[in-house]
Amino acid sequence: MAKYRISELTSSYINYDMIQTHTDLPPPAEPRLRLLYAVLNEENDSREHSELYTTVVSLVQMGMDTHDLIDTDTRRKTEKEMRSRQLKVLAGDYFSARFYQLLAKAGQIGMITKLSDAVCEVNRLKVNLYARMRGMRLGADDYFGYAVQLKSELFGHFASMLEGSLSRVWPELLSGISRCEVAIEELERSEDANRFDRSWAYWHLLQVGNEEERHRLADGVYEQDYIATLVHKYDVRKHLAAKLGSGLIALKTAIGRLESDKLIRELTAIVNGLTNNTGGYMPALNEMR
Repeated sequence: MAKYRISELTSSYINYDMIQTHTDLPPPAEPRLRLLYAVLNEENDSREHSELYTTVVSLVQMGMDTHDLIDTDTRRKTEKEMRSRQLKVLAGDYFSARFYQLLAKAGQIGMITKLSDAVCEVNRLKVNLYARMRGMRLGADDYFGYAVQLKSELFGHFASMLEGSLSRVWPELLSGISRCEVAIEELERSEDANRFDRSWAYWHLLQVGNEEERHRLADGVYEQDYIATLVHKYDVRKHLAAKLGSGLIALKTAIGRLESDKLIRELTAIVNGLTNNTGGYMPALNEMR
């Protein structure tokens, strides 16, 4: 397998001084990107373009994730906050434009259509999710399902390029790795009052909290100490760790159904990388290796 160098290829489009100085970008979707690259390299028909496809998917995902960070609060902003918001808009648009440019230059017009359709579906899912959030018609499990689907959607459109057992296992691999990513991200959000709003922990606490706690959360009360108390009281980390564990089990089960020993080794390395990122959230992970 060729050396994985997607981070190097995308860095020239992402690491601009103005962006780095004045705003923050989301982390790359590294586990999903590594999964996609490894799988595309397994197929003769897609191997030639595996690096190109993974690079453009990285840029498209980065563009969408950057737009998701845009602060929609209508209250008056400082000049620094306004500049950060403007740069997120421009950066997200720029990453998406480079995706079109790279595929058009390579003559991959069909892939432009495929990924554009995927982006439209992602946006449709987001509209549905945001509408349910505004109407407060969302349970924690519903939120988690949406989050997994949003992470999977763009990558799922590569299923038509796969054959045999790999084609059958691909949805399970993608779902498993997306569940793990969502669980890890939500564990991190549950500990940060600045990122707590509309997180899995937020929706969970609205379901299980008492009346006073629900009112305070609905009013936007996110003091760090108060959130930490609720997270501990209602075992939020335990619930999310269980979701992470189930995602890892599903992922390992799917990997075990693959026929290629080489691919099994590569995907097992990705799983090991995920478990290394869990920190102290899930001591029981050692028993699952």
